[in-house]
Amino acid sequence: MKAVLISGGVAMLVALLGTPLFIRFLVRRQYGQFIRQDGPTAHFTKRGTPTMGGVVIIGATLLGWAAALLLTGTRPSVSEILVLFLMTGLGLVGFLDDFIKISRQRSLGLRARWKIVGQGLVGVGFAVAALQFPNELFRTPASTQISFIRDTNLDLAFAGVTVGLVLFVVWANFLITAWSNAVNLTDGLDGLATGVSLIVFGAYVVICVWQFNQSCQILTSAGPRCYETRDPLALAVVAAAITGACFGFLWWNASPAKIFMGDTGSLALGGALAGLSILTRTEILAAIVGGLFVLEVVSDVIQIGFFKMTGKRVFKMAPLHHHFELGGWGEVTIVIRFWIIAGLFVALGVGIFYGEWVAG
Repeated sequence: MKAVLISGGVAMLVALLGTPLFIRFLVRRQYGQFIRQDGPTAHFTKRGTPTMGGVVIIGATLLGWAAALLLTGTRPSVSEILVLFLMTGLGLVGFLDDFIKISRQRSLGLRARWKIVGQGLVGVGFAVAALQFPNELFRTPASTQISFIRDTNLDLAFAGVTVGLVLFVVWANFLITAWSNAVNLTDGLDGLATGVSLIVFGAYVVICVWQFNQSCQILTSAGPRCYETRDPLALAVVAAAITGACFGFLWWNASPAKIFMGDTGSLALGGALAGLSILTRTEILAAIVGGLFVLEVVSDVIQIGFFKMTGKRVFKMAPLHHHFELGGWGEVTIVIRFWIIAGLFVALGVGIFYGEWVAG
């Protein structure tokens, strides 16, 4: 358990102290945010604010994780390496997207097809590897079974191992794309995505620690309600590092933001959330824990779909936070209220998670 505290604490300090140094570097290089012209006019004042702050979040997470391993003498597990690979890989795709926006002074970065290719390569690599590397109990980091709070009876390998692998790769990449885009859409106001991510990943620290305490691999007489997650404590260490990194970064990202996370951060955090949901066997539960992210995506889908069908808009602007912004709500008011809603979703998700174990 010391590793969880160390990873979170070190990551928080690195992000808290390292972000202003990175801000000064970005200012010297004139790497500032480009603001879309069709967005709220209040955002025009943010033009030129340093972006690509996701580099700090990723770096702080990796340093916090490494410090926890070194100071506790723990060997890295496959599960945590896979999540960090997914986070860093998608962060690299986001970094390229941000860099193109900045260097060419436009709101569009990587072309959509190249962004999809980049996300796909990282996602396929993660998905294939997640079904490899069985431990001494023949458990792999992930499973071909669709999971809610634990694996369900819906197995993607119903027609054989090869078909199961292909379907799992498709399913995993759907989750990875969905979550990375969800966090990306939410990252539209100062501190919004960072604060929501902090709350959600904090919940996953609790979930992973509980799974570790009730693990089928640790209990001498594991009951039917134990958890099949292969490396729950290692995943708790990673979740704690991400939580700490978001905590430290939020100090500088809160309104008025001195730096934005950019696609570098939003794609990385979305990938990390997808990876944790897959490896902790909580794929559907994650949609409740991260319900605020889901609301943002749904509002965007409704807006686009309804406009294509009727030529009219449901919201003043999508995603949802811009609707309230154009309705006259202050930016800080929206962010704080959305944090509260995110906290309620997390409370509901963790409550369902715990209630399932109690009722079992």
